[in-house]
Amino acid sequence: MSLRLSLLSPLLLLSACASQPATPPPAAEAPMACNADAAGRYVGEPATAANIEAVRKASGAKLVRALRPDQAVTLEYRGERVNVLQDAAGIIERITCG
Repeated sequence: MSLRLSLLSPLLLLSACASQPATPPPAAEAPMACNADAAGRYVGEPATAANIEAVRKASGAKLVRALRPDQAVTLEYRGERVNVLQDAAGIIERITCG
């Protein structure tokens, strides 16, 4: 009997260390939460802090990124972000999502 228990105990210990079952795959990516067209009325306006925030609200985006000419930017795409591109004079030139 003690021989059976001695052989069984390592198996029980190993089974306790077994990996957990795989987690279910993550939910599908959320749809884009940015609508640049809805903020189009700000094109041609000065890129003030108030106008940039108004673009964010109008587009429905969670994040806003104000970009000036020749500014270095990251290339990752984020559907919940609106980009406010301005010209050298600080006028909003284009509004895009990502």
